[in-house]
Amino acid sequence: MDKVLDKILRIARKEFTGFFASPVAFIFLGAFLAVTLFTFFWVETFFSRNIADVRPLFEWMPVLLIFLAAAITMRMWAEERRAGTLEFLLTTPVPPVSFVLGKFVACLGLVAVALALTLPLPITISLIGNLDWGPVVGGYIATLFLAAAYIAIGLFISSRSDNQIVSLILTSVICGLLYLSGSTALTELFGNRGGEFLRLLGSGSRFESIARGVVDFRDLYYYLSLVGLFLTLNVFMLEWLRWAGNRKNESHKRWGLATALLGANFLAANLWLTPISWARADLTQGNVYSISDATKGYIDQLREPLLIRGYFSAQTHPYLAPLVPQLRDLLKEYEIAGKGRIKVEIVDPADDPKLEEEAGQQYGIKPEPFQTSSKYQASIVNSYFDILVKYGDQHETLGFRNLIEYKATGPDDIDVRLRNPEYDVTQAIKKVLTAYQASGQLFSNIDKPVHFKGYISPDNKLPEELVAAKKTLQGLLDDYKKEAGDKLDVEIVDPDAFGGALGEKLQTDYGFRPMWTGLVGGKIFWFYMVLESDGVTAQIPLTGNPTKSALDDGIKTALKRFSKGFIKTVAMYVPEKAPEEQPAASSTSDFKWLKTLLEEQYAVVESDLKNGYVPENADLLLLAAPRNLNENQLFAIDQFLMQGGSVVIAASPYDVGVEKSVAIWKSDTGLTDWLKHNGIEISEKLVEDSQNSPFPVPVQRNIGGFTVQEMHMIDYPYFVDIREGADEGTESGILSGLNQVTMNWPSPLSIDSELNKSRRVLPLLYSSKNSWTSTDTTLVSPDFNNRNDGGFVQGEPEGKQLLAAAVEGQFESYFKGKESPLTKAGAGSDNKLALGRIIEKSPDSSRIILFGSTGFISDQILNLESRSLGTQYINPAQLVANSIDWSLEERALLSIRGRANFSRMLEPMSKDVQMFWEYLNYGLGLLGLVVVWLLRRRADKKTRIRYTAVLTG
Repeated sequence: MDKVLDKILRIARKEFTGFFASPVAFIFLGAFLAVTLFTFFWVETFFSRNIADVRPLFEWMPVLLIFLAAAITMRMWAEERRAGTLEFLLTTPVPPVSFVLGKFVACLGLVAVALALTLPLPITISLIGNLDWGPVVGGYIATLFLAAAYIAIGLFISSRSDNQIVSLILTSVICGLLYLSGSTALTELFGNRGGEFLRLLGSGSRFESIARGVVDFRDLYYYLSLVGLFLTLNVFMLEWLRWAGNRKNESHKRWGLATALLGANFLAANLWLTPISWARADLTQGNVYSISDATKGYIDQLREPLLIRGYFSAQTHPYLAPLVPQLRDLLKEYEIAGKGRIKVEIVDPADDPKLEEEAGQQYGIKPEPFQTSSKYQASIVNSYFDILVKYGDQHETLGFRNLIEYKATGPDDIDVRLRNPEYDVTQAIKKVLTAYQASGQLFSNIDKPVHFKGYISPDNKLPEELVAAKKTLQGLLDDYKKEAGDKLDVEIVDPDAFGGALGEKLQTDYGFRPMWTGLVGGKIFWFYMVLESDGVTAQIPLTGNPTKSALDDGIKTALKRFSKGFIKTVAMYVPEKAPEEQPAASSTSDFKWLKTLLEEQYAVVESDLKNGYVPENADLLLLAAPRNLNENQLFAIDQFLMQGGSVVIAASPYDVGVEKSVAIWKSDTGLTDWLKHNGIEISEKLVEDSQNSPFPVPVQRNIGGFTVQEMHMIDYPYFVDIREGADEGTESGILSGLNQVTMNWPSPLSIDSELNKSRRVLPLLYSSKNSWTSTDTTLVSPDFNNRNDGGFVQGEPEGKQLLAAAVEGQFESYFKGKESPLTKAGAGSDNKLALGRIIEKSPDSSRIILFGSTGFISDQILNLESRSLGTQYINPAQLVANSIDWSLEERALLSIRGRANFSRMLEPMSKDVQMFWEYLNYGLGLLGLVVVWLLRRRADKKTRIRYTAVLTG
């Protein structure tokens, strides 16, 4: 065996050095490198894509390898036949298989050298962006295996011809047909089943799977089977040439039969390997294409069979067709992880009218009209691209708008990929699981006993309305005890009993104080409700209208904080439209994108808080760009925090408009004093940063007395580009999956260390160390006539600025010792009972999360960012959603929410810096060729010295 291997290596070394005996090898390598770099930087416009990946390198590789492999192999046997040396080789004692394998290894070695010359590309990209090395490794593995298949085909074709040009053409044609068989242009003509079969045959379609970072054994074996088949045919062809002119005999028949059987086995193994989907390795960072532990956690909660059905039409848009196999493979992963609890079906509704009727009537799934075009005409195709997730009587559907994302770098250059399929499907599973559980018993998902404690005065001290409310409450609690069994116990006590010791303790521990009615001389009483379990406290709010429904909602909301699997509610405050007298229409009034994202996981209710209360069923309060909050609204926010709630705020002292021009003005949030009281301050400054995001700014230019408005894409210092948050934010999971976030016109935060010494402070986002602050709002628009440096005044760097933070712990009410705003005349028109209740101290579970930007999550700003990047940009909204998940202990999906394909952006850089990295790669490519040439010279020198020693020795 060692002798055979030695012969193969000797032949390979001889053939490999033969490549470099003339300039031909350097021409091949130089041409391959030049074409690769040209397509990467010019055809695929790498820098305008602004994505830190090497996908453009490998997208063209299956095509480039066709011509490279054909050019390398065209002379391997054809030249031997033309020169008459083939007959000599076949008469030597070396078996033909050694020659075949030796030439194969030599050709593959030359391809490996060509690939090595492209290594500077991923290395330099990793220096200017957060590169995921998994798809890079997968791409190079796929390239070597694909090259091996093409080389085997080329060697066989070369053995059949003595003309190198004929060999080159035939190899290119056969490899090209193999590539085209799995291409979208062909597969969409044969429907789903036929298309799937063609994709199994296509060398390019197999390549795409590995190049995206998923190494599937079936794909690797496919290439190995081609190598085995054509190398076997090559050996047989050489044996056949040895028999030329001889009579056929049994030995010839045995050779033919053995070759046919061996080739058939190579191909047949692909068929029985097709159902095996577990033999794969996900090389991507975070295992993007594999089922995560978070998903498995939800699957483990299934108690009934869950159905996942994919509705995919045979005829669909060419951008969507390649995504169907990816979704199918992922859904099969769910089926495997479900261990019999998940059933996956892939159907084409057009094949079954009853199924199509059911999809439309029961689930609202209907075909989407897609415009397509062929060589001769444009047409409309109505097709399905939907996923149904059904559990019990609950279901969720995902359409193509939920599943894909795209990036446009030109009018006809669009890159369409699956957005984050695992998150989308798992989110749907969570929603149907939660809804199904919520339709059952409330206490079934509560693990530990819950204690209800009512601190309520006797009836003779209560206002008449609350006497009825107390009786209603007792009835509700009796019903809950019957349902809960030993999971709920109830205790109602009078805080004034036994000398009022309990009342004093309540004031110390909870900040509870006696309530009163009326403005002067009303009754003084207690009416507080608390749920406790395992050291966690949830206060049940008492509204101004304590009806049975309101009390029931309050108890259910509090109970759900101790239960697993219930949909929680986010109360969302959004500002009213900006007054017309402001300089420009405000861009911070609409938050539909954020609301849509939150509604994927939570029930979202909007409230203006003017009645002085946060909605009873709210688990968290989100203040999106608060503006001119009055005392009632501030009281609602304060008391929600005192009840142990979490308040998420996006605010700054400025409001912004971007209509005909950029305008910014000071705007009173109404929160300034309240935040200061809690140890947090938003400075009346704007943060600018040399590390920033581009922005299409409307610029007015004066031409001959009239004004022309133009759009300029500029590096905008007020769009702070944040690539790395604080360590605390990363560890908490709030920044999980987010490689980049833009904060628009942010203001710096400051945290009072003395007031917050007993609380946990988590810095979340910082600007770069090269940022600075300013107070001049007239400089937000570029002035290209009077200013250099891109139209803006460059400030002196002041170091990192804190732009977002979370504070967790016990807070003291801003209204402590003050009269409740709700007892004032005319306050809260829908309060039937004006209560003087003020909770003066919060439990330790209260949280304030503050982002120092008013508009970074508004629709208009997100749309502008999306337009400038050429893809849907919702990272800021995802950041806010992450903070809400963290606050509500819904952290299971945090690890997979932000894993979108286009989230890995390049570091911000000027055009000069981009040109530096581009030309550096050109230079490194030339340097690589020089190194290869020097190594070849050194090898030649060693060979001459060795031969000289032999001749003179």
